[in-house]
Amino acid sequence: MFSLVVQMEVRPGLREQFLTGMAANAEASVRDEPGCLRFDVCSVAGDENRFVLYELYTDADAFTAHKTSPHFARWRQIAEQVLVPGGQVNTPGELLHTHTSEESA
Repeated sequence: MFSLVVQMEVRPGLREQFLTGMAANAEASVRDEPGCLRFDVCSVAGDENRFVLYELYTDADAFTAHKTSPHFARWRQIAEQVLVPGGQVNTPGELLHTHTSEESA
């Protein structure tokens, strides 16, 4: 599985605009893209303008499809307004192991 960790820094005062746009993108990704398995949006403790995303896709092709989706295009328009220039770092990878509470039940 293809994983992606994204670190983002939002311009001061634009946190709510970021969260609204990102929530719509994350929801549509999981709902509308069969290859998108997970899309988590996390805040960073102690800095209200920093966020970390964790995305999980069936494979790299599913991630490529994600980047061509209409909701991703809408998100990119918002991102241009709310993100600090150079404030996004993408780290692609591969899921090797996962452990969830559901597995223990």
